[in-house]
Amino acid sequence: MHSHNPSHPPQPQGAADPAPPVRQRRPPGGARQRVGGGITPGGITYRLEPTDLAGHRCTVTLTIPTPDPGGQCVSLPAWIPGSYMIRDFARQIESIEARAWGRKVELAKLDKQTWQAAPCRGPLQITCVIYAWDLSVRAAHLDESHGFFNGTSVFLRVAGQEHLPCLLELAPPPGRQWKVYTSLPEAAGHPQRARRHGFGMYAAPDYDALIDHPIEMGTPQVASFEACGAQHELVFTGQIPNLDLERLSDDIRRICEKQIAFFEPRTRRAPFLDSSDRYVFMTMATGDGYGGLEHRASTALMASRADLPVRGRPEQSDGYRNFLGLVSHEYFHTWNVKRIKPAAFAPYDLERENPTRLLWLFEGFTSYYDDLFLLRAGLVGEDDYLRMLGRTIASVQAGPGRHKQSVEESSFDAWTRYYRQDENSPNAIVSYYTKGSLVALGLDMLIRRESRGARSLDDLMRLLWQRYGRAFYQGAAQGIAEDAVGELIKEATGVDAGDFLRRYVRGREDVPVEQLLGEQGYRLSWQAGAMPSLGAKIQRVGEEVRLQTVYEKGPAHRAGLSAQDVLIAIDGLRVQAGTLDKLLARHAPGAVLTVHAFRRDELHAYTLRLDPPDAGAECKIERVAGGAGI
Repeated sequence: MHSHNPSHPPQPQGAADPAPPVRQRRPPGGARQRVGGGITPGGITYRLEPTDLAGHRCTVTLTIPTPDPGGQCVSLPAWIPGSYMIRDFARQIESIEARAWGRKVELAKLDKQTWQAAPCRGPLQITCVIYAWDLSVRAAHLDESHGFFNGTSVFLRVAGQEHLPCLLELAPPPGRQWKVYTSLPEAAGHPQRARRHGFGMYAAPDYDALIDHPIEMGTPQVASFEACGAQHELVFTGQIPNLDLERLSDDIRRICEKQIAFFEPRTRRAPFLDSSDRYVFMTMATGDGYGGLEHRASTALMASRADLPVRGRPEQSDGYRNFLGLVSHEYFHTWNVKRIKPAAFAPYDLERENPTRLLWLFEGFTSYYDDLFLLRAGLVGEDDYLRMLGRTIASVQAGPGRHKQSVEESSFDAWTRYYRQDENSPNAIVSYYTKGSLVALGLDMLIRRESRGARSLDDLMRLLWQRYGRAFYQGAAQGIAEDAVGELIKEATGVDAGDFLRRYVRGREDVPVEQLLGEQGYRLSWQAGAMPSLGAKIQRVGEEVRLQTVYEKGPAHRAGLSAQDVLIAIDGLRVQAGTLDKLLARHAPGAVLTVHAFRRDELHAYTLRLDPPDAGAECKIERVAGGAGI
């Protein structure tokens, strides 16, 4: 990991080298620490305490036994692995101060996320008050109901000492009977070692591990199960009446067992056992949430409570299938991106962007396998799987941006374009998730065809695991080079995929899924939409109808309408959220309409010619009798 501390750092003015008084009791951070069963002197200690639930503030104290004699630098990461955008977490530090032996030590701020302490003898204690009110999987959130903390938002990095073991003391909030849920191991042998789900001392072998085990504390609904002999916990936060934990445990267990056996068919050893004795799924349920972020032995998820199963209702809704797909996606990341990594992430530089052209492999392949493992685990039938695959194909086909950006370019530009989307993004970019999943599908079909069914994409994934992933956290931390994928495919399968990668990964051509699926015994057909097209994505806010995106060369674009315009009337009839479709349905393709719309507070009139219904609105995939299948 990059160290901000230069060879000759600037020397801030302040209290220099405060001498410890005679017979002063050694602060806890300077004690010999037992981490992972061994005695290790001079490790780093953190203390996290939720101190103001109503104000959403926690206090974090960092103790450095042996600070840099030239002035210790500390910093907070600028981004969190798995979410490729600079987020500047340090902006939520409300106050920060340093002390050594009871005396204040001056801190000089060097940049937006880095501080340097005046030279002093240790132990050096740095205390931060951090505002935690980001209800997402990426940062920290604290209120009267729970606390959720990603380490990148709350734990300062000690420059030059990132390799040292870390102890973390979790303190309970006053007056609350909360429990702790994290994959971070308890500090073995420490006198204040936390008991399972309790407050107290936890341990990490280094800073990179410390920030890769998020923490949930509160009174959630909890269940556990074993998959291939490894312990897994399900933790659901939020108000979720009649949550069917038994069904969730059974369904998710089947996903986990299939994925473990996929990568380790002989030993069936779970990958996270290199970091923890358990895997934790942490889910925050809200009214309309959706998303996930992977970690080495856990994942943070957000879900709509309406998508979660209800006791006594055995039907499988689309929402529940989507949630299981999310679970499958994040669990697959335990192998693919948490251990099998691009070289650009080995190690991470958490102070700046780490661009790679390979996110199509890490996110796209994971997006291919997530639903595929629902099929392999028997949680969806083939017809349901093919409907899900058809929706992905149609969504990629609907994006004009796929003609302007390759998935390799999309991967590299994730930091500035994919994670910073605006109203024009569908016209300008392609998703390395969705088109990346079609690249994976296409490669899978290509390999099966060229090897006459003897090999598949599975063989590539297992090679990547054996070579790059299995020993990543045992001192063999290397990643995949940017230009190595073609040779790895050939080594794993014997298939030369060079032309495929040139055209569909580095190039901007559409993956020929119809042809490749047809060769494996599937028929792909397209069905048109139900009504004439405006060529725009609509956003309904109450009764207001707003254009969210205007698609390039479509009717709205040709007429002069723009994103954020509010539709008022079509041919003199008022447009409301519940009437737009009915108004359009009364007109044939090619009809010329007068559209009135507000742009800001100015009323404009436009002449718009309707296009025919979108010919590729729905993609349908059917298996031909006798087909080989996926």
